[in-house]
Amino acid sequence: MAKEIIVSTTEEVPGRKIVAVLGVVKGNTVRTRNLGVDIGAGLKNLVGGEVKNYTAMMTQSREEAYNRMINQAVEMKADAVVGVRFMTAMIMQGASEMLAYGTAVKLN
Repeated sequence: MAKEIIVSTTEEVPGRKIVAVLGVVKGNTVRTRNLGVDIGAGLKNLVGGEVKNYTAMMTQSREEAYNRMINQAVEMKADAVVGVRFMTAMIMQGASEMLAYGTAVKLN
């Protein structure tokens, strides 16, 4: 069974003491838009509302980046990842990067 990593957006884990900082862990993915989705999004832009295909794509991107960050923490034998953040950036027209990052730590 895989070891469970504690993940927190705070700088500490309540009730636990950080005894070692192992380093920054990160995971990212770059996704491009789909022409078919773009056409639907353009139509949605006329009437307003959520573009569900883009929402799903961003959710998948976040999950992939998060999982890659956690895998790196597991490789470092971390007990937790603190200070977790997500960031997105446009790489080029129609392509965006999703980045998840935090600090891998050992706990007492």
